[in-house]
Amino acid sequence: MRHSDDAGVVRLTDDIALVQTLDFFTPIVDNPYDFGRIAAANAFSDIYAMGGTPLTAMNIVCFPSKDFSTDILKQTLAGGQTIIQEAEAHLVGGHSVDDQEFKYGLSVTGVVHPDKIVSNSGASPGDLCVLTKPLGTGILATAIKGQIASQQNINHLIQTTSSLNKYASTAMKMFPISACTDITGFGLAGHSTEMALASNVCIHFYGDQLPLIPQATEYAQMGMIPAGAYANKNYFSQYVRVASRIPKALENIFYDPQTSGGLLLSIPAQYAQDCLSAILQKNIDAAIVGEVKKPDISPIVVLK
Repeated sequence: MRHSDDAGVVRLTDDIALVQTLDFFTPIVDNPYDFGRIAAANAFSDIYAMGGTPLTAMNIVCFPSKDFSTDILKQTLAGGQTIIQEAEAHLVGGHSVDDQEFKYGLSVTGVVHPDKIVSNSGASPGDLCVLTKPLGTGILATAIKGQIASQQNINHLIQTTSSLNKYASTAMKMFPISACTDITGFGLAGHSTEMALASNVCIHFYGDQLPLIPQATEYAQMGMIPAGAYANKNYFSQYVRVASRIPKALENIFYDPQTSGGLLLSIPAQYAQDCLSAILQKNIDAAIVGEVKKPDISPIVVLK
């Protein structure tokens, strides 16, 4: 697929296309079982963003066997398997290497009808934008590493990042979605920029409507900003215009790299509220966060 789409798609027949992706990363929480759940949920997101249904998964493991007990690896794989089962996919193997840094993730294969592929390049002026998870996971993970996050904050991060986008994807497929992407390492700023450029549109975000993880703003104000947020801002700020009234903390959250973030949907305005209601009925913290406009000097605009 072109336009920096979330996964590769290969047509097999008139009715079946394969959707393929992989993702893995280092732990963002101490509990290995939760780390496995988070990494697996993150890997499945690309399949859901493309409108696909996952079929199989393969483990990807880099493990420092001289430093960690194998029980840590077992717990991590068990967490991953829990999410694989929830996704109704099948674990069909994987590969591991001895490495100095622990990493875990999945290679996932799914299917989609070729006529029902959802790319990031179809957003149209007049669409509204729906975001299906709150922002701030990178900032919260930084606060955890700095040992200033409360257990409640940690639990909230785990709950958010281990939640599959399966349910939001199921709801969105009930409606004529124009475009979709999942919000991960490039943050909302980066992935929405990719959508805007691929679609040749401008996306206006409502700064006061963006859903945020509790205390993300407070930690951002304290300077708990991950290096990835600065890298994202350094590159994507050329495409983004932020209103002067937007607080600095919120601007940093806009660039914050997300782990296992939500889906960003572009949908014709007449279907947006019904789509949002369908997603909310699945106990998902979603919100209408912006609207698609005709092309402008800045592909992304953040309004107060």
